[in-house]
Amino acid sequence: MKVGFYAGSFDPFTIGHLEVLRKACLLFDKVIVGIGKNPDKQRRFNNEKMKDAIEKVLKRENLKNASVVIYEGLTVDTAKENDASFLIRGIRSVADYYYEEPLAKINEKLSGLDTIYLRAGELGKVSSSIVYKLHKKKKDVSVLVPEEVLEVMNEK
Repeated sequence: MKVGFYAGSFDPFTIGHLEVLRKACLLFDKVIVGIGKNPDKQRRFNNEKMKDAIEKVLKRENLKNASVVIYEGLTVDTAKENDASFLIRGIRSVADYYYEEPLAKINEKLSGLDTIYLRAGELGKVSSSIVYKLHKKKKDVSVLVPEEVLEVMNEK
């Protein structure tokens, strides 16, 4: 069974993330969305609520071969614990590739897991940070995040 591990902060989970996830679900037997706890970043949204929102998106989108976990520590360790065959990363631009490639090489050295890059789609260039800033300024971000995620964002 080919298992892909799609890690990120998903703070919030955007339609770019969803596009990567849709593509990954076509390529892998199982895709695990890993919401990482990064001690260097302060979260804007509660991990558990974001996990619940993403799970609702999976159900609505009929992505039956995907699941969501919250983890701490190294991504490669959690990926290996979940029998992942590959790490999955979304790419928005050349800048993303230059950022991701050195990490991919280190991850491969540490774990033997290769990284597969998937394009995030037309609106993939919109980052979680931009979505958060727009939402904070009371702008309509409903075209940038799934409706289930927008509900979590509006709770804050």
